[in-house]
Amino acid sequence: MIALLIALLTPFGVSSQSIYESSKGSVSILSNAPLELIKAGSSKLRGIVNFNENKFAFTLEVKSIAGFNSDLQQEHFHENYLESNKFPNATFSGKLIDRVDPNLSTQVIRAKGILEIHGVKKERIIQIEVIKTPKGYKISSNFNVALQDHGIEIPRIVHQKIAEIIEVSISADLAPKQ
Repeated sequence: MIALLIALLTPFGVSSQSIYESSKGSVSILSNAPLELIKAGSSKLRGIVNFNENKFAFTLEVKSIAGFNSDLQQEHFHENYLESNKFPNATFSGKLIDRVDPNLSTQVIRAKGILEIHGVKKERIIQIEVIKTPKGYKISSNFNVALQDHGIEIPRIVHQKIAEIIEVSISADLAPKQ
């Protein structure tokens, strides 16, 4: 999957110094429902950013999301709600609306793209904090995902235990592509 992302974002003749990648980003999810607080996450977020073209693509293997309050809860998440075998990846790809200024140590930019979760694509604009580091950039973002926007149905019997809006936090270190 990452090879496909690189191929799509590496136009012929573009210097690799404008292309940054991450293989160890993290994703945290939080469901803050009236009767239960559920936390889970993954450290397998992968992605690539082409700053010359202002394009990006990130992917997460859904089965890598772990944590939860119990093993049964994790099993229900993967089998009943996100259907991880049927929809193995969540992706976000598109264009950076704002250019990253290499002279700034910290900046906030906007990314516009297609967020695909549970096989359902939804156009989103997400704010991202970009921090310049000695080895590249650190990016982070916090945004909400409405389950109904991605065709994820919560049975009425557990609707007080699972929030309709899930809080998502991402973080990734971007290093120049070798």
